[in-house]
Amino acid sequence: MSATRTGCNPLTPRISVAIHARDPISQAGVVSQLRPRPEVSITEWEAETPPQIVVAVVDTVDEEARRTLRRIMRTSTSRVVLLTTDIDEQKLVSAAEFGVAGVVRRSDATPEHLVDVIGTVARGEGHLPPDLLGSLLKRVGRLQSQVLGPRGLQLTGLTEREIEVLRMVAEGHETSDIATKLGYSERTIKNVLHQVITRLQLSNRAHAVAYAMRQGLI
Repeated sequence: MSATRTGCNPLTPRISVAIHARDPISQAGVVSQLRPRPEVSITEWEAETPPQIVVAVVDTVDEEARRTLRRIMRTSTSRVVLLTTDIDEQKLVSAAEFGVAGVVRRSDATPEHLVDVIGTVARGEGHLPPDLLGSLLKRVGRLQSQVLGPRGLQLTGLTEREIEVLRMVAEGHETSDIATKLGYSERTIKNVLHQVITRLQLSNRAHAVAYAMRQGLI
């Protein structure tokens, strides 16, 4: 996740941005900071054409904030930047569940920085404050080493054996060949593939292979 500065090329289309705040003062304040910026155009968050970005201004990720984020996620295709006073690992995880792709602390929210993050999120990337990104990566590492690893699982939800089977399917091997090379019965290989397809709600073997490739596993 990063926050690359948004350019001011006049040929670059403006990013449509809506602001949603709990109180009119916060709403007016953020709008007044962004409206002069050439990189963005301010619109309504419930406009007929959904904005590319909704900046949700909250004090913290509480139940009211979650309701707002849930509503945005369910009713539009907009990506969400959260502008908040209070954020920690747990609140970040909660926000991510409702589609938040960028987080900016109010204490860091200069117009330049906010526009940078809006541009990053509009490109399909994400942004977190550096300290939160570091703590989140540590948390993911602990999850893998302490919870998933001892059970033979990866963060993708696949075991090492499942990954190896999918790799061999991708290489064009038949079930009998895979069973011989890995030292399992054909029934075991079929069960492995069936479990992957069922657990991950995939369509067939080809879909399972495509999933593993997108995850960078094979």
